[in-house]
Amino acid sequence: MELMLDMKNLNLLKWFQREEKLNPAQEMIYRQEGSSIGSSAAIDLYQAFDKLESVSRGTNMIVSGASAFDYDIKDKKMEGVAKGLRQKQLDTLINYKPNPYQSMQDFRDSLFVDFILEGNAFVYFDGSYMYHLPASSVTIEPDENSYIKGFTYMNQVKFTTEEVFYFSDISRKRLYRAESRLMSAQRSIQILYSMQKFQESFFDNGAIPGLVLETENTLSQQAKNRTISNWIASYNPRSGARKPMIVDNGLKLKEMFKISFQDMDFDASISRHDNKILKALGVPAILLDGGNNANINPNLRLFYLETVIPIVRKYTSAMERFFGYDLSPITSDVTALQPDLRDIAAYHSTLVNAGILTPNEAREELRYTKITDQDLDKIRVPANIAGSASNPAEGGAPKKDPNA
Repeated sequence: MELMLDMKNLNLLKWFQREEKLNPAQEMIYRQEGSSIGSSAAIDLYQAFDKLESVSRGTNMIVSGASAFDYDIKDKKMEGVAKGLRQKQLDTLINYKPNPYQSMQDFRDSLFVDFILEGNAFVYFDGSYMYHLPASSVTIEPDENSYIKGFTYMNQVKFTTEEVFYFSDISRKRLYRAESRLMSAQRSIQILYSMQKFQESFFDNGAIPGLVLETENTLSQQAKNRTISNWIASYNPRSGARKPMIVDNGLKLKEMFKISFQDMDFDASISRHDNKILKALGVPAILLDGGNNANINPNLRLFYLETVIPIVRKYTSAMERFFGYDLSPITSDVTALQPDLRDIAAYHSTLVNAGILTPNEAREELRYTKITDQDLDKIRVPANIAGSASNPAEGGAPKKDPNA
């Protein structure tokens, strides 16, 4: 008996050792990443969000789409970081009231804007409410043994891993935090800035490209300055340039350049760089063009499946680890995903009618509650299988009448 107890204790000890075993490479990762990891977000990306239409509109589309999802909460799957939170409390927290000062929509908008422009989003949980921490001011402190030691806000306020959770975009360079996906389109952003500045300076200076004044006489510097001043005052495009021109004293108009704004291909170039920015964000450009295009619905569905939902999944995964409950975004309210939902419903109906799943198992997969009916926990026997449906030993062939 004592030997059996000793073996049981030994097995328990081995199990705890396996559970608590740390990553042997973590110390090297800690040295490689550094003792603190701050934001690497470029300031011009935040400026681009304010000044460039494609960046602002593309970001808004993703943020609006991701913020519109509510979350279905199922049973607790593990002991989360935040303990003692009941399922109903969590439902109120993540679907209705994140904190006393913000609406659910404003709270989610703040998180997903950070995710797009900075590549990371941070949430502080005080035991009752969630608060958004601006990602550009949060520093991650790695741990040389486990993973993360804690977080610091603006180098002043300290947080523990039991108080803060975060989610990040995909990153090739950094383990702990990512960069904005707009970094891949930074060249296009800079080109659009340069084109805007050129256009603004062109019109602010009242320039008329490709036009010079020519004379056969030699003018003094004073005469040149007076002629230029009169020309600017009378024929400046900013003031309309509608007055009739009188060219005398041997002056002649001569074209020097024959390049117009249309020849510079500004519109086509701006459109190309806008499309590159939208591609980096994951927004199909056709969704911003509008019109009765037959490809809008497939592209809208693609936008949700390949851009919005993967971002929402990252947020969901972070909350599952932190709170311990099984969470899933509710997609039934998204019009663009309705065809997909019809396919899923038909798929599960086929599995139930073919005798592969019970009705209650199908309901669970579709995230509906079980129905307390014994018949719904039984496999359905397909009615089109003759004979063997009720008794496989009889086979599928009908019985012959011995008297026939």
